[in-house]
Amino acid sequence: MDSRKLGLTEGTIWKQLLLFFFPILIGTFFQQLYNTVDTIIVGQYVGTSALAAVGSTGNLTNLIVNFFVGLSSGATVVIAQFYGANEKKRVSKAVHTSIAMSLVCGIFMTLFGLVFAYQCLQMIGVPNDIIDASSLYMRLYFLSMLPGVVYNIGAGILRAIGDSKTPLYYLAVCCFVNVLFDYLFVVYFNSGIAGAAIATVIAQFVCAILVSIKLMRSNDCYQLRLKEIAFDYPILKRIIKIGIPAGIQSTMYSVSNIVLQTRINTFGTNTIASWAVYIKIDALYWMISGAFGSSITTFAGQNYGAHFYQRVKDGLKTCLMMSLVSAAIISLLLWNFGNAICHIFSTDPQIIQECNQIIHFLTPFYFTFCCVEIMSGIMRGCGDAFKPMLLVCFGVCVLRILWVMFVSPFFTSFKMVIISYPITWTVTSILFILYYIKFHSHYLKD
Repeated sequence: MDSRKLGLTEGTIWKQLLLFFFPILIGTFFQQLYNTVDTIIVGQYVGTSALAAVGSTGNLTNLIVNFFVGLSSGATVVIAQFYGANEKKRVSKAVHTSIAMSLVCGIFMTLFGLVFAYQCLQMIGVPNDIIDASSLYMRLYFLSMLPGVVYNIGAGILRAIGDSKTPLYYLAVCCFVNVLFDYLFVVYFNSGIAGAAIATVIAQFVCAILVSIKLMRSNDCYQLRLKEIAFDYPILKRIIKIGIPAGIQSTMYSVSNIVLQTRINTFGTNTIASWAVYIKIDALYWMISGAFGSSITTFAGQNYGAHFYQRVKDGLKTCLMMSLVSAAIISLLLWNFGNAICHIFSTDPQIIQECNQIIHFLTPFYFTFCCVEIMSGIMRGCGDAFKPMLLVCFGVCVLRILWVMFVSPFFTSFKMVIISYPITWTVTSILFILYYIKFHSHYLKD
């Protein structure tokens, strides 16, 4: 039996990409719902202080989670390349190396969180009246790091071989389990934010167990055998070479957004609230963009491993076009219906008006980011993750921070702060286009 029967090296490109794309997109939606439900239940049943305590941990946990999601993409790319090349033994070694890496990373992060949660929260200025509650929540939350990393690596393995549906099913189950135990612990047992954190831990363990069972029951070359979990150091080096830059790239967005938020905070409560509502609405585009990026990364990995370089180049054109069309559709929808969507989050006319102004100002520029996501996905899938990371670090992170620190203070307009988004998107896209010319001649030369 051909181990590539579920692969992306054959068939109509746009169909293959969309079949892979939609499960990832829906899975991302469940992840957003997962986090939102926690916030809603704590806010409704525990109170404002508890809501603030949970919210104060968000930037730190997002930084860490984003890093390990990026790290798992290293495993996805390496396994996809081996799978596309039909190198069954190397697929198996990569699977067991990836799981070994997830166990070590998960244990390390759990211990780090248990010991240093309070100090980390102090460093980011969490107020004294909620820091004890925040620390409790964060320490309990870090108990989910081990199963969380195992799930992300396991889901990455499944996506590497062309299966994006199974991780979606597990995320749906995880979301349901989280909501169920949130209500059980927070509402019925009155366990407060500790109950919300414990619910998250249980849900993450359920996901990790499900994906592990799936891998162990496989009859293909990616089957997981517990006794074979060990490091293959040449393969580990390849995973880290791709995963570490991808992880850093993921955190760069969070770092630049944290800096930008500090500038936005100077415009007062109404602007902060309007921006918070916009971010919730804006997430729709980023879910779609991220799903296209994940899809093209795996597509490129399998086809690059199979030496189908022309198919990689055709995949870039196809995926970029679909991403541009999606950006145009989302921009038009939000432009025309943004006001109605704002009413879902707030009844304050001033908040709705200001949020709608932000939507009209930023959404027409979504298309300027498409090259960044798709081209970095192609490059990462072919094994080049370091230079895309540098381009994102400079174009998105450094340039945006410089704008916020040295340009926007000379203007009183809020729009002169958030215009840093389309400026950095455009600059970074241009950098990726210029670099792709060199990348194309080196990696995709027939």
